[in-house]
Amino acid sequence: MSNALVPLMLTLKVATAATLVVLVFGVSWAYLFGRFRFRGSQILDAVLTLPMVMPPTVLGYYLLVVIGRRGWIGEWLEKTFGIRLIFTWQGAVIASALVAFPLVFKAARAALESVDHHLESAARVLGSNEAKVFFRVTLPLAWRGILAGTMLAFARAMGEFGATLMIAGSIPGKTQTVSIAIYEAVQAGRDELANFLVLLSSVVCIIVLIASENLLQRKF
Repeated sequence: MSNALVPLMLTLKVATAATLVVLVFGVSWAYLFGRFRFRGSQILDAVLTLPMVMPPTVLGYYLLVVIGRRGWIGEWLEKTFGIRLIFTWQGAVIASALVAFPLVFKAARAALESVDHHLESAARVLGSNEAKVFFRVTLPLAWRGILAGTMLAFARAMGEFGATLMIAGSIPGKTQTVSIAIYEAVQAGRDELANFLVLLSSVVCIIVLIASENLLQRKF
């Protein structure tokens, strides 16, 4: 099954990069929502959570409008820096990150809000600034929930199909991830390759789900 190694390695690269992106932005937005109350927060929360329920093809269309060659940002990037995101693995990262973002955002928000604020206040009284309070008190108490959400986001990024296909297309060795390779293998009647890729994807997802569940239930 040497044909499966190329899309598998590409998928791992895309999923890892997307997970790192959503980890940074997901935790940042979760911290913002957990610490501050502002007008329009409910609307913004709904917008940030929208990728969880919106069809991936719709998300792909929105991405085309924004980062496509004639998109708001895409056209500017290409004319200014010569950067083209369409039909690249970086475009696949953006698509996967957008779809996986709510998983980290929701998990991180719940984990951060569960932290005892009295401990944070005590750290401030002892002279710690907000950065030290976050990294020495808040994050160590919330890391399990954040990590569980991150693992789920990784699994979701590995399985992303609709938005990735619209943004990155299906270029073997360049943008063809496992989910797209499965679709094309089925269309071409290559059942052996499709079955192998499906089995591989299923095993990875099951492992991630079991690990994240055990992580949340584990007592320290």
